[in-house]
Amino acid sequence: MSTEAEVLRKVLKITERELTLEEYARFLAAITPKVGNSVKELREYRDTATYEEILLRLKKRRAKIVS
Repeated sequence: MSTEAEVLRKVLKITERELTLEEYARFLAAITPKVGNSVKELREYRDTATYEEILLRLKKRRAKIVS
């Protein structure tokens, strides 16, 4: 009898072989457990952060700021 991990490895090998790279990436994203609610968290940050705080955070990430 196969373990859950062995079955999962087999499934991943089959899907990697049978799907395009884009399809495989979408499949992995679909089966990966999600943690938290990113939309809610972003909205809460947006509603409480100042314009300057948002700009500073973007600059730290080297985002291109267009004015």
